[in-house]
Amino acid sequence: METHSLTTALRSVSNHLDRNPGQALNLDWVMSAQANTSAIERRASTLSTRRSVKKSHQVAWLLRAVSCIDLTTLSGDDTEGRVYRLCDKAKNPIRQDILSQLDVPKIRVGAVCVYHDMIKAAVTRLQDSGIPVAAVSTGFPAGLSPLELRIAEIKESVSCGAEEIDIVISRRHVLTQNWAALYDEVKRFRDACGDAHLKTILATGELGSLRNVARASLICMMAGADFIKTSTGKESVNATLPVSLVMVRAIRDYYEQTGFKVGYKPAGGISKAKDALTYLSLIKEELGNSWLNPELFRFGASSLLGDIERQLEHFVTGAYSASHRHPMA
Repeated sequence: METHSLTTALRSVSNHLDRNPGQALNLDWVMSAQANTSAIERRASTLSTRRSVKKSHQVAWLLRAVSCIDLTTLSGDDTEGRVYRLCDKAKNPIRQDILSQLDVPKIRVGAVCVYHDMIKAAVTRLQDSGIPVAAVSTGFPAGLSPLELRIAEIKESVSCGAEEIDIVISRRHVLTQNWAALYDEVKRFRDACGDAHLKTILATGELGSLRNVARASLICMMAGADFIKTSTGKESVNATLPVSLVMVRAIRDYYEQTGFKVGYKPAGGISKAKDALTYLSLIKEELGNSWLNPELFRFGASSLLGDIERQLEHFVTGAYSASHRHPMA
């Protein structure tokens, strides 16, 4: 096993980031954003075919993917016990016998994401682990509760210990092209977060067009988003490569114009290790190596971790194990 390559892969590739402060609404910039759907789809179709990583290099990429997972449970039947087990998995996402054979001493996920009522349980279980708790907020997943209630929900989640807040935007503002309303809404959400990082969920499957996705991405970053995220995971269409390409290019445009780096989080439907490799390739090619770390890139997933662990076990044993040997909680 090439341990040097794994050590390099797991080392943070970014220095301390200056948080995106946002900027004044610039509608000229927003309205200039376009999306050539056929060209975007052609480019996206090449992502899983033009690059191939094998053997120890693939292991290194998969370990990087593990460190960027927001391990998530967002079910109506969540219990403290389930959250405790998920947090234990977050602290030890890969079985120790597999890590030992890879000569990797320790790895952890990027965050644990839960509903508001489960924040205290997650914070308690993750104490001293360095793993932040993220909470979905603002009337997740529809985002249709009264604005003041959504703002109060953010503040309450932060007061309970959430270090990251995943909010949902009002899709109607995008569909009616009311960009000023969207900007004002997200800015108020950012103010309510305080020191907690704001991840804005666009629910891209409900925005109507890739051009709308590009413009909504810019608006959210102008309003101070620390991350932009594809989906709640509850829509009929979640993360896709064309949508991801549009969003990461909006991030690149924002960085080139302002000098501030904003993170990206694809969520929903990413369940296979090979999919994780494709998304990491997209980030590397479009944004560069400095985005390949948990400060700037996350997967919104849980089942993905099980498949990655299974692939890593195959690397060290030469055999595939049953999925039930890699439970999430």
